[in-house]
Amino acid sequence: MTSLANSHSDDSDARGRSLGMALIIVSSVMISFGGLVSRQIDAADASQINIYRALSTAAVALIVLLYRYRGDTPARIMQIGWPGLAGAAILSVAGIAFMQAMTTTTVANTLFTLSAIPFVTAFLAFIFLKERLSRVTLCTMILAAVGVGVMMGEGLGGGSLYGNLMALVTAVGFSTYAVIVRHFRHIDMLPVLLLSSIFLAAMAGAYKAGDWAIPWWDFWMCVIWGGLLSGIGNVMFLAASRLLLAAELTFFMLLEFALGPLWVWIFVNEVPSSWTLAGGVLIMAAVTIRALWQLQSSRRRLRRGRLPVPR
Repeated sequence: MTSLANSHSDDSDARGRSLGMALIIVSSVMISFGGLVSRQIDAADASQINIYRALSTAAVALIVLLYRYRGDTPARIMQIGWPGLAGAAILSVAGIAFMQAMTTTTVANTLFTLSAIPFVTAFLAFIFLKERLSRVTLCTMILAAVGVGVMMGEGLGGGSLYGNLMALVTAVGFSTYAVIVRHFRHIDMLPVLLLSSIFLAAMAGAYKAGDWAIPWWDFWMCVIWGGLLSGIGNVMFLAASRLLLAAELTFFMLLEFALGPLWVWIFVNEVPSSWTLAGGVLIMAAVTIRALWQLQSSRRRLRRGRLPVPR
């Protein structure tokens, strides 16, 4: 009987992990099209895009919350407390910086810089949460920092320094949010996604001071980007995060950062410079090495019974 129960549990875990991998792959591919969609917007500026993109993301998050919690939705939102509010505020600032980066530098520069998020998160966790840094993580952090430095150095002479800096601010913002969530693990991240989108739309709307009118084409591009790609993509990511190891999530997220520049290269001929490609290769190599090392380490610990399988 025990053998049968263990076999059933193993089959259930395998199905769950397969579902998680399918969700994270689809999520990463969907989100990777964001840069291409941004290049289809004709007249709207960064703040106007943020208004409608954020409202679309908020609408998706609210629908999922209502479906999941129904009448308990307001209580669930209130339960996030000050850590959730802080996380929402940081995400909204990161959203503003992200749009500034996307509109002032190339998609490749932005996404390759964002691919350094695991290292920024590890560094912040080392500083604030006293989490140890392994030698592999430390070495790959240095490699990724060199890659970011290469792209930043190009910006000094190419006029894209501001966009590169905004991409770096975005990476720091998302990493800070990740550290907050890691420290307060009881927080349901979905209400934070809703509130951060509302904060972002409110800040962008206030900045535009009533100048919110954009062409219908741009409006629908914002809805596709914020609602379909970012909204549904992030909901799928949150679901996958409950089924996979952190290293597996990091590894499959590489699809987003690798495919995003590829789509704009193929469809709108936005060709990354040789320096951008060189820096991006260094960062992606660092992330890949670290993810594979963590994945192998986590699986060894799973076999030894020291690490719980995600649920």
